[in-house]
Amino acid sequence: MTDKTMSPEDVVAHLRSGMTVGIGGWGSRRKPMALVRALLRSDVTDLTVVSYGGPDVGLLAATGKIRELVTAFVTLDSIPLEPHFRAARQRGAFALREFDEAMFMWGLHAAANRLPFLPVRAGLGSDVMRVNPGLKTVTSPYEDGETFVAMPALRLDAALVHVNRADRLGNGQYLGPDPYFDDLYCEAAECAYVSCERVVDDFDGAAPQTLLIKRHTVTGVVAAPHGAHFTSCVPDYGRDEAYLKLYATTPWPEFAARFLHGDEKDYQAAVQTWQEEAR
Repeated sequence: MTDKTMSPEDVVAHLRSGMTVGIGGWGSRRKPMALVRALLRSDVTDLTVVSYGGPDVGLLAATGKIRELVTAFVTLDSIPLEPHFRAARQRGAFALREFDEAMFMWGLHAAANRLPFLPVRAGLGSDVMRVNPGLKTVTSPYEDGETFVAMPALRLDAALVHVNRADRLGNGQYLGPDPYFDDLYCEAAECAYVSCERVVDDFDGAAPQTLLIKRHTVTGVVAAPHGAHFTSCVPDYGRDEAYLKLYATTPWPEFAARFLHGDEKDYQAAVQTWQEEAR
């Protein structure tokens, strides 16, 4: 068996400019923010980012890391539209491919199963077909003759996800209400990196359905306590609404100077200091 533990900096050292990187989680829920912050500190750029987007996309957009975004939405949830994503799009900073949520999911399924596409009904009769002129349709070869969208595989060079628990071998466990397709991201990628709240020795007594991420799909494991902040990582912690509002309303240079000036320990310390001052 192989010990796959590494640091956030080790993960980023395996990434290259121009890669297609999938980021797990959903909106402002269980995003691998410690890994995203490590990516911000690197010279990696020109990325195609594949994400059910939240502040992961906002941070990468604000720092000019994105060449193309593939998404179904970009939201902070309690703030409907991620402000740094919006600003970057309005100035034409990167290309955008926007799909229906179900189409996006089946794109991950296709990649996970090493298929070029999967037929889906989602998107038919909508503007998804108009804004994605490269999409094709296929006709069922059976007697029903139904027409489907041929959703292309969303193949990833690397995937970044965050879970509640993981072991050193790469098995990952979520403890919250939803896996958010993190297992599909890992299966759809050539390399997958899993950060977690805590590295454990075993999963004795764990419900099998919580153990969706398997070691054979995982390249590296990162111990990152509070590594999803300021998104939620239920039941370990919820979304930091006060900090989220600060992020959304503070001019980017001021926010970056206060919270993104150093490594992950510096970030967590800066957040703690702000929280103490805000009390």
